[in-house]
Amino acid sequence: MSRVLTRTLVSILRRRPRAVLRLAAWSLAEVAPTLLMGLAVAHAVDAFQAGRTGRALAWLGTLALAGPLGAFGCHRLYAALAALVEPLRDELVRTVVAGALRAPDGRHGTGAVARLTHQVEIVRDTFAGLLMVVRGFVFSVVAASAGLLALAPVMLALVVPPLLAGLALFCLAVPAAAARQRELIVGEERLAEATAALAEGLRDVTACGAEEQIAARAGERVDAQAAATRALARLAGVREAALALGGWLPVLLILAFAPWLSRQGVTAGAIAGAVTYVLQGLRPALSGLISGVGGGGLRLAVTLTRILEAAASEDRPGIMPALPAKTAAAVPAEGVRPVRKAPVGAVAALGEGTAGGFRPETASPTLAGAGEAAGGVEVRLAGVRFAYGEHAEPVIDGLDLVVPAGGHLAVVGPSGIGKSTLAALIAGLLEPVAGTVLVGGRPPGDARLRTLIPQEAYVFHGTLHENLTYLAPWADDEAVRHAVDVIGLSPLVQRLGGYGAQVDPAALSAGERQLIALGRAYLARAPLTVLDEATCHLDPAAEARAELAFARGPGTLIVIAHRMTSARRARRILLLDGTGVWQGGHEELLRTSAPYRSLLGR
Repeated sequence: MSRVLTRTLVSILRRRPRAVLRLAAWSLAEVAPTLLMGLAVAHAVDAFQAGRTGRALAWLGTLALAGPLGAFGCHRLYAALAALVEPLRDELVRTVVAGALRAPDGRHGTGAVARLTHQVEIVRDTFAGLLMVVRGFVFSVVAASAGLLALAPVMLALVVPPLLAGLALFCLAVPAAAARQRELIVGEERLAEATAALAEGLRDVTACGAEEQIAARAGERVDAQAAATRALARLAGVREAALALGGWLPVLLILAFAPWLSRQGVTAGAIAGAVTYVLQGLRPALSGLISGVGGGGLRLAVTLTRILEAAASEDRPGIMPALPAKTAAAVPAEGVRPVRKAPVGAVAALGEGTAGGFRPETASPTLAGAGEAAGGVEVRLAGVRFAYGEHAEPVIDGLDLVVPAGGHLAVVGPSGIGKSTLAALIAGLLEPVAGTVLVGGRPPGDARLRTLIPQEAYVFHGTLHENLTYLAPWADDEAVRHAVDVIGLSPLVQRLGGYGAQVDPAALSAGERQLIALGRAYLARAPLTVLDEATCHLDPAAEARAELAFARGPGTLIVIAHRMTSARRARRILLLDGTGVWQGGHEELLRTSAPYRSLLGR
């Protein structure tokens, strides 16, 4: 953890040398009173002893002049401090958000919220405090040492060794304190996760009569965090011992050796000045350092390490940084209910696909479809089982499915049966608890292979052209016009005033937002397109036009149907109803599946 903290400090200081120089310059101004304090007291005491009152008062007057200089330096410090601290906070926010988006199945959601809303601010505040106390300690020690050297160099032998001993004792206690602080931070995240899970399942807990068991389980997390807090508090005694050794022992040594110092020619004023340097300069600086590093510094090191570790653990291979247009699909559809396990066979969505077209290699590889051919890919599920919880009934159980490259499959079934869950599994936003999902022979999740359009379309503030080319920055004007024409966006383009018109998402209807999202996906032309009720806000004619546009182009198409007319347009149909799985063409299912006929109202 100390290495992480050291690397962070060095990196920030190295990247912002001007802010560091400003901080150092104003720190020198701030410690001017500390430098003059001991000298002024020493010369004033000697002058009073010699009966030279005017000279004594003049020396004391220098403190009055140095005070405003120190106050002004302290005031100017904070602007330079902000130039070092605020960029760190911005970088951490980006790190936490990017890490959370790399785990869109929500397993790290509550921990990410704790890191974003609480731990990032802890790092920001404690990093600023740590810079202030370390800077203050360094410059105060330099000023006091310079003053002691000017008064009587022999004083350094009485002050520096105890100061170093106190620092050494404190440093020895830091590893244990860091371990206790880490336990406290991790306990905070676990408590947040347990509390969130408890809040989501309160009705189930009450229905099962499991209040006592759940309360005991949550109480264990609370007790663990309380124990970590008490263990950390016990180490505060070591900090007090270090402060006594480095801050108070020098005063006792100076007073104990005062007679010997006098025989060596050290004046009473110099002895008083040395005590002043220790009491008013070194001891407060050491106290601030021990409190800052022992409290805020440990929180900073542990919390920063925890944030970086969590972000790294969420950066799973094969999962590209999620784009906002896809993250909505990571949320399970409302009303999803568990289904009973039923025998299922392999489901094949047959059809011929034509490969064609490619994306320029200059496109960003983090965007869907960059650098990949637009031909279809095979989608294969084998023995897939998924449940929204360790003890929940499976939403999908034992599903085998094959969609050949270039196939067109429609998934139908009652609302909440698990169709959106299936779409999320195919897109790689959820991971099955058993079985395998392959897209193009690889685990799903590679944004270059698939485009998922959820029911709630993502549209951002920007021009219409920027919204349409969000996943296809390489698209030229001709390609954009073609997409607009085949999807049916022309009336919207005319109403808004052209491609350069600014788009306000709140001013668009839900159907208009869906049309923009469909046009964006059509331009991206990924090898696999999954429409998860992406046309539910369109009228039937507009829905048919959009689906046929994707079906006629190259690539594999899977439609989570909102209307049964989508099933009639598909080459193959997958029906989920909770008691079994049926597959086949429209006419075939009319003859063989009563649930399918029921969905059609026959």
